[in-house]
Amino acid sequence: MTYIVNDKCIKCKLMDCVEVCPVDCFYEGKNMLVIRPDECIDCGVCEPECPVDAITADTETGSEKWLEINKKYSEIWPNISEKKDPPLDHEKYKNEQNKFEKYFKENL
Repeated sequence: MTYIVNDKCIKCKLMDCVEVCPVDCFYEGKNMLVIRPDECIDCGVCEPECPVDAITADTETGSEKWLEINKKYSEIWPNISEKKDPPLDHEKYKNEQNKFEKYFKENL
């Protein structure tokens, strides 16, 4: 098992999770974070830290897509080990649906 970041993170990027991760397995894209599955030690400390519930176990139903996205982009995006300020307008996107289709940016 590993933890993954889903589309609830897009345009929120609150980073409370980054601060508590003991193995620095978070990677930062333009408008979301991802977890590198093969670095995650399944400790679970990040999951309750996310105020928008964007972090879930890869064993949850429907997580297959997000496991692939986390794996792909954690190999491309830079590692992040320190919390940064969230986007100024993050509150307006907090409960929005279908954020991946609307806002995801590969920033390649």
